[in-house]
Amino acid sequence: MTVRDVRDKLGAKVLAGENHLDEEVRSACGSDMMSDVLAFSKDHSVLLTGLCNPQVIRTAEMLDIVCIVFVRGKKPDESMLLMAEERGIIILSTGHRMFSACGLLYEAGLHGGAI
Repeated sequence: MTVRDVRDKLGAKVLAGENHLDEEVRSACGSDMMSDVLAFSKDHSVLLTGLCNPQVIRTAEMLDIVCIVFVRGKKPDESMLLMAEERGIIILSTGHRMFSACGLLYEAGLHGGAI
């Protein structure tokens, strides 16, 4: 699956990284707790979160997360978008709640795998 597919499945808006939508993603993780995300250490993944602060970008960078999807219509500020652009991280925003967004991606074949 590509980030473009994720965008389409979630009806998401691209906020950063428009030129990288063909990046492949292999798994997904949904969490508002970055400590849980750190335990999930798969590369080429999508992070779904409602937490909207710079720590999310830093966590994604450490784990080689390709794309962050902010759920519930959350939108990061300009400094976060610039930080993501500099690090090559794609930022999407969707109106779906976390549970629904994860379910839609799972149903489309994007799984998280066991820990």
